[in-house]
Amino acid sequence: MINVRSNHARRTALAAVLGGATLALLSGCMVGPDYQRPADTRSTHFDAQAEQKLEHVPNDGAPSVAYDAHIDTDWWTLFHSPRLDGVVKLAIEGNRDLDAANATIAQANEAIAAAGGALQPQVAFGAQAGRQRTGFGTGRSTSNVYAVGPSVSFDLDLFGGTRRRIEEATALADLERHRFDAAYLTVTGEVATQAIQFASARAQIAAVNDLIATDRHNLALVSSAKQYGSATSADIALAQSQLAQDETLLPPLEQQRDVARHALSVLAGKGPADWVPPDFGLADFTLPAALPLSLPSELARQRPDILAAEAQLHAASAAVGVATADRYPHLQLSGALTQASAGAGVGTLWNLFGGLAGPLFDGGTLKANQRGAADAYDASMARYQQTVVIALGQVADVLQAISHDADGYAAQGRALDAAETSLRLSQQGFAAGDASVLAVLDAQRARQRALVGQIQARTAQYLDAVQLAVALGGQSGEAFLRKAPHEPSLLTQGNTSRSP
Repeated sequence: MINVRSNHARRTALAAVLGGATLALLSGCMVGPDYQRPADTRSTHFDAQAEQKLEHVPNDGAPSVAYDAHIDTDWWTLFHSPRLDGVVKLAIEGNRDLDAANATIAQANEAIAAAGGALQPQVAFGAQAGRQRTGFGTGRSTSNVYAVGPSVSFDLDLFGGTRRRIEEATALADLERHRFDAAYLTVTGEVATQAIQFASARAQIAAVNDLIATDRHNLALVSSAKQYGSATSADIALAQSQLAQDETLLPPLEQQRDVARHALSVLAGKGPADWVPPDFGLADFTLPAALPLSLPSELARQRPDILAAEAQLHAASAAVGVATADRYPHLQLSGALTQASAGAGVGTLWNLFGGLAGPLFDGGTLKANQRGAADAYDASMARYQQTVVIALGQVADVLQAISHDADGYAAQGRALDAAETSLRLSQQGFAAGDASVLAVLDAQRARQRALVGQIQARTAQYLDAVQLAVALGGQSGEAFLRKAPHEPSLLTQGNTSRSP
């Protein structure tokens, strides 16, 4: 009769716990704010003046902009340079910064899995053994004791604190993915920039070498003319001065070329002595006739730094939910099944509990944590909005630069045309006996200087086209991330691989 009542009591207790758990699950909710994406920017233009000017560019050789257009492929293919495509691909595969960012994403994904594990039952195993003495006087006895068995606990996450932690971890993983995209965009943009700088330096070096050759020829002619009395020492000094001045142009250009070459090696994950990039020339690039320009409202959906700021905002929103849930009770179920022995007796013990615990007085700590999380959210919102404003400003700056580049290139074209006309007339005059050879050489020198200016103007157009693609967000590196978990990167294959 006693056993029947005991079993009935256990069944009643078990039913009460299960009923309470069911009620908690049915009535459970997630406290804290549900994240809402920030509203799109109200800006309809980056810079209305520059956009209007670039819509129909009259200058030959200057690109216009194609509004509300998107780059369907990798953005650097706009320049139609197979050499550039090859070096960019090598950099994507070999750059150490991208490999580190990729590993950080894997770490963030594991943090999501770790946070999600709290929603599953927690099963543990315990065992203990010992020897004990019980009783007093002649009734004392010594025996071996042991207990072994599993235990299970489960937090019902009544107010969604765990789910908010998962949401926060997911947002932080998104943050790392967007940071990878930013690094991917930086690397590819820097490769294109350094390749153009390399090509520009080589072109300018060639033009300056021609200029120096003309100066030396000029000096030789003046020196010869002085022997016959048709030139003075002042003429020789002037020719020497021109040669010396033009020779100073060469070392900075050679340094620019070498720095760009070394930068391309480093971007590809190679030492400058281990890998040399191809000899880029300006002829390897084609300036796009029309540059894609997305709308300001789309900038926040494609630019990595804005998306990263939004991910931080999302994580801050979830953190408010976590801090709010910490102020409410936690309902936890736990149970254990133990095989135990004390002396000669062996038996099976089990228990099942439902526990409800919540704060009553904590000195204001939890409330302060909640307010602090709300303040952090406000700070993240301000940083997000500032990031958007900065991005709009950067695109506006590049659009103005492209507009000014068009004017500069047109002016350099006119200067080169004028110099070539002067050279042609000087050559015709020399043939007719109306001009000296020095006049022809000076005209050649002026043409070489105009050619250097035109190379610099064209370089500016290429570089600002790269800057526009980068400022608009380019294209993400998602394809590079499509690997199996813990798959060795292209950098580590054949050397060392990550341990699973």
